[in-house]
Amino acid sequence: MEIAPDFFDYFEAAAKLLDTDKSIMAVSSWNDNGQKQFVYDPKALYRSDFFPGLGWMLTKSTWMELSPKWPKAYWDDWVRLKEVHKDRQFIRPEVCRTYNFGEHGSSMGQFFNQYLKPIKLNDAHIDWNSEDLSYLSEDKFLIKFGKDVANATPVHGSDDLLKAHNLYVDVRIQYNDQGDFERVARQFGVFEEWKDGVPRAAYKGVVVFRYKSSRRRIYLVGPDSLRQLGV
Repeated sequence: MEIAPDFFDYFEAAAKLLDTDKSIMAVSSWNDNGQKQFVYDPKALYRSDFFPGLGWMLTKSTWMELSPKWPKAYWDDWVRLKEVHKDRQFIRPEVCRTYNFGEHGSSMGQFFNQYLKPIKLNDAHIDWNSEDLSYLSEDKFLIKFGKDVANATPVHGSDDLLKAHNLYVDVRIQYNDQGDFERVARQFGVFEEWKDGVPRAAYKGVVVFRYKSSRRRIYLVGPDSLRQLGV
């Protein structure tokens, strides 16, 4: 693993959230959809229902809860089970603070060329101690993220990618089920995988990423996401 210059500063700032917000289970330095073409803002942080892994932090009390049951293998997928995280969420960055160059590691290169090699490792200097991260509290983030999704332009039909390309605004595309999500995700090139009913990097069923390294966001929205967001 290679770490970004602000790796420790990021965790130091996020630790304050972890200490005060019991709805957060862990803070991660990783975004599964953190490839160069899907990121733009090095300051942007999100809540997620999916444990990202690959450089993460939790409290001692949470470790004491989990460690007696910690599995010998595939522990990351274990943490992603609802019976383990108990609806607690995770903080993740838009731009990764870690880079995995282990092509020949324990996963035998699975997904490396498609998903890991193109990851953007943050190189911008962020003064995390002066950043106000209060927007990541459970209530505030739900409202803020819900407004962002509501303000995005809806796109319908089978030619999602073409329509998104021709619009110069944030767009949202609704998927109906896991198979439909996989179809849309495959068109854009983001992770298709789900774990225990949750897509990778999702919050309330919504997966967000930038369109071609620009400011524009694409929201893949689940059938129940708008209700969960209060939109």
